[in-house]
Amino acid sequence: MTVEMLYEKDVTTNYLQGKKFCFVGYGSQGHAQANNLRDSGFDVVVGVRPGKSFEAAKRDGFDPKPVAEAVKDADVVQMLTPDEVMAEVYKNEVEPNLKPGATLGFSHGFNVHYKEIVPPKDSDVIMMAPKGPGNLCRRTYKEGFGVPALYGYYQDASGHAEDKAKEFAKANGAARAGLLKTTFKEETEEDLFGEQNVLMGGLTSLIETGFEVLTEAGYSPELAYFEVQHEMKLIADLIYEGGFKKMYDDCSNTSDFGSYTVGPKVVGEASKQAMKESLKRIQDGTFAKEFMDDYRNGFKRLNAYKKDMESSQLSKVGAELRARMPFVNEADKYSTPEA
Repeated sequence: MTVEMLYEKDVTTNYLQGKKFCFVGYGSQGHAQANNLRDSGFDVVVGVRPGKSFEAAKRDGFDPKPVAEAVKDADVVQMLTPDEVMAEVYKNEVEPNLKPGATLGFSHGFNVHYKEIVPPKDSDVIMMAPKGPGNLCRRTYKEGFGVPALYGYYQDASGHAEDKAKEFAKANGAARAGLLKTTFKEETEEDLFGEQNVLMGGLTSLIETGFEVLTEAGYSPELAYFEVQHEMKLIADLIYEGGFKKMYDDCSNTSDFGSYTVGPKVVGEASKQAMKESLKRIQDGTFAKEFMDDYRNGFKRLNAYKKDMESSQLSKVGAELRARMPFVNEADKYSTPEA
């Protein structure tokens, strides 16, 4: 099934004109979206808990308020806190203060799809999900462009929820790059699948395994790091710029031949079956329950995983090598506050 890509010329309604936006959370996406909407001429208030994000919003020229106070007069409330705390913030601070008929917005469908949050029946519930990190959304907006975004709705109380989602995306600069229609179910399940199986879980496991195979065979940890981790960005950039074809065209015939003949053996039928099982756990809610149970148990499992990762030989070797490469650390200047 193909989905039509929409651009600025395709978004012609004005249901959000004159509406007041409240952004709950001022982390990566929160700071980008709040600033972009303000620069697009909208009345914006930031609702955030005291701390680092509160101070960051003040530095950016906002008058941040406690969440409960910020949402009271808002026509659109965009929820941008971390997934694991969003339901608590909504129940305790947003829901009791939400103006009747106010639009609820999300950039990830997790809490609504898995019914951690059950919106009021008189609210439009929309999605505007940029396909890029907040820093990139903000930087490209200021450059006169943007990053693509997904748009859609979960609940259409007014009859205009889809138009509102598109207008929101346009105000965020995303319609300059392209908009794709989705649903809360589709976005949530595909996003989780991609993170777990390819973009993060699959990629880091592949790198770690390659590093272990080389070092266990007696090769230098430093050389192994450069081979399986450092160069990963170079290959990913080529794929980003021109797909697999550009990547293969820019590499040697030797590497091409080896890639075609060996790659499917490493990531083969067993990997595909594991991915299918992962997708099933996402679809039936098993993963969401497991994640939220760990959060409510103090993130014991997640913190243990992170500790193991940070103490691995690959992490230690990588940190030592990156410390000698100032150009790698240029990305630090674009760091953003926590949500």
